[in-house]
Amino acid sequence: FLLAGIPGMSRFHRWVFIPFGLMYLIAMLGNGIILLVVRAHHSLHEPMYYFLSMLATTDLGLTLSTLPTVLCVFWFRSREISFPVCLAQMFFIHAFSFMESSVLLAMAFDRYVAVCFPLRYSSILTGARIAKIGLGIVARCTLALLPLICLLTRLPFCRSHVLSHPYCLHQDMIQLACTDATLNSLYGLTLVSMVILDSLLIAFSYAMIIRAVLGITSREEQARALNTCVAHFCAVLIFYIPLAGLSIIHRYGRNAAPISHTLMANVYLFVPPVLNPILYSMKNKAIRRGLL
Repeated sequence: FLLAGIPGMSRFHRWVFIPFGLMYLIAMLGNGIILLVVRAHHSLHEPMYYFLSMLATTDLGLTLSTLPTVLCVFWFRSREISFPVCLAQMFFIHAFSFMESSVLLAMAFDRYVAVCFPLRYSSILTGARIAKIGLGIVARCTLALLPLICLLTRLPFCRSHVLSHPYCLHQDMIQLACTDATLNSLYGLTLVSMVILDSLLIAFSYAMIIRAVLGITSREEQARALNTCVAHFCAVLIFYIPLAGLSIIHRYGRNAAPISHTLMANVYLFVPPVLNPILYSMKNKAIRRGLL
């Protein structure tokens, strides 16, 4: 396949890589520092921060999945990528994206238990249960994506081999197949429906949290309970809004300008890993103290 940069800006790709490189640096440093802070401070060895570590790990994985090809396209102007390498990159990009959705759901459950059952919080979310949740997330995402890989390997690609992005995405690859790819599209929609289910369960958990908070008589206690959820709620919006925009453009934006596809894909893949560590560093006092 031939990877693509930003349409109409091929002469300026090295300059374009400067902001991309800055985002990669912030994402890797920010998420790496959060992992180090949580590991170094025993006071942060709690369920909330274990889940935050999972989020930082998925963000690091997502960042490193796109880095090699983005660097090659924008800096070295090398666009060629073999089918097996493209397939591997596609798997890791979608796996870490899927994992991020699952981790955000687990974090929503953590906040629900913390607000609605504070006295049973430590007995419900034990270390063993958190480890099982983490393994369940990895197994769920890996097993869900394996059929997608198998379905792609059976497709012949005899049309244009030019992709729309500097990395490989499933929606992009199936458009280049020269046979009917309906089964691939349907399975892709099944995976999207699983992510939609995650978002609905997150919304349900927040509805239960708000219901519990409204039952608290003290205004200060209400504000304190909601304040523990602000960073996670922002992380949910940062992840799901670009994902929804990207899905809509791929499904219904065939006549949209090519740069709109590139812009939405870049926002979806680069913005959450950059903003999540900044967000949690600003809104979480324990992380701030650990950083200092």
